[in-house]
Amino acid sequence: MRLKLVPSETSWDFFGKWKLWLGISAVLIVVGFASFLIQGLNYGIDFRGGTTIRTESTLAVDVAAYRAALEPAGLGDISITEVFDPTFAADQNVAMIRIEAQEGDESVTAETILALETALRTVDPGMTFPSVESVGPKVSGELIQTAAIAVIMAITAVLIYIWLRFEWQFAVGAVIALVHDVVLTLGIFSELQIKFDLAIIAALLTIVGYSINDTVVVFDRVRENLRKYKTKDLSEVLNLSINETLSRTMMTSVTTLLALIALFVLGGDVIRGFVFAMIWGIIVGTYSSIFVASTILLFLGVKRDWSKKDPNAGGQYANIDA
Repeated sequence: MRLKLVPSETSWDFFGKWKLWLGISAVLIVVGFASFLIQGLNYGIDFRGGTTIRTESTLAVDVAAYRAALEPAGLGDISITEVFDPTFAADQNVAMIRIEAQEGDESVTAETILALETALRTVDPGMTFPSVESVGPKVSGELIQTAAIAVIMAITAVLIYIWLRFEWQFAVGAVIALVHDVVLTLGIFSELQIKFDLAIIAALLTIVGYSINDTVVVFDRVRENLRKYKTKDLSEVLNLSINETLSRTMMTSVTTLLALIALFVLGGDVIRGFVFAMIWGIIVGTYSSIFVASTILLFLGVKRDWSKKDPNAGGQYANIDA
């Protein structure tokens, strides 16, 4: 017996409430953009510069005691966060200590880090330090610029690819859907103040690839059906195409989400931000492939040009000579 998440043949009307779907997207984008302007992103050490020290102890994390031990060093704002993870042992207590970049220094010196570790061992002599990461302010600024360029170049490359493979109307719909996915992902990270580091940039680029794959599958079927059903309205062809690819789309998304949810629960806190971005990206990517990209294509109302005129074909449709 084959597993089916949706019936093999469906006839759902995806455009009957297109204003509602675009309205939901618009509201989410506005909320995310407002959050980004008001509180910004919670940049990790990669983008802010500074030093992160990961501690492990058999004693419960006492943030006040940690801060008191580090205060004499005079290193400015120090953020101490206890890390919770269901995979940790009962006596495994983990904390992340973030020290802001020091003025005039590329990073905290090795001597300073050693002094900090010695100070923390006054709280727990058995404390260990599995990782210490330092990024200078100059490098972090360059990383922000490079990351932004990488995302913009990826979206531009997709625009050119879709334009060459289909027509410009398809490219516009696909790129708007991609921008929609990226903006909503940045918005949720700003709203929830989840740490935003280089791993999240990798997740954003992966989301772009995943989302465009879903969109191209739908657009390929649209192109086939435009040739096959010459007298159907564009909205009917789009609805038919989405229904025909819906089973494949849902099966791909759900199976990928199952793997990601397992990673989110069991993979540990180090990759949790990356996995969360992927989970969110697949959800909004699947949504945008169905409701955003195709709605934009319907809104543009492109023409259909025929090398041989069909007397039964009428109306304005897509150019599918390619």
